[in-house]
Amino acid sequence: MILLNFAIQNKTMTKIFKYTALAEGCSYLILLANMLFIKPNNIDLYKTLLFPIGMTHGVLFIAYLYLAVMIKGTQNWSLKDLSVIILGSLIPFGAFYIEKKYIKNA
Repeated sequence: MILLNFAIQNKTMTKIFKYTALAEGCSYLILLANMLFIKPNNIDLYKTLLFPIGMTHGVLFIAYLYLAVMIKGTQNWSLKDLSVIILGSLIPFGAFYIEKKYIKNA
């Protein structure tokens, strides 16, 4: 029963990480779009949108890093893999690549 419970928790954590990675990638692209397209045309709208988008992205980014470290052992990632996963969160579209390549059994 304990092993079954662990397997369910492992799959749940992996699934949460998968969705967090997708949400973090989307929020990063929205933040960049706000900076690149809205800021030059409408500075007031940019300033209005910056705080909620930035705060959402910050929370998702921290959750992404935390969950990556938490499921490192269950996914059998090496330190190199974990480094690539963490660096993937800093590059636009990187979170989507990480989600596709490294997330298994979700």
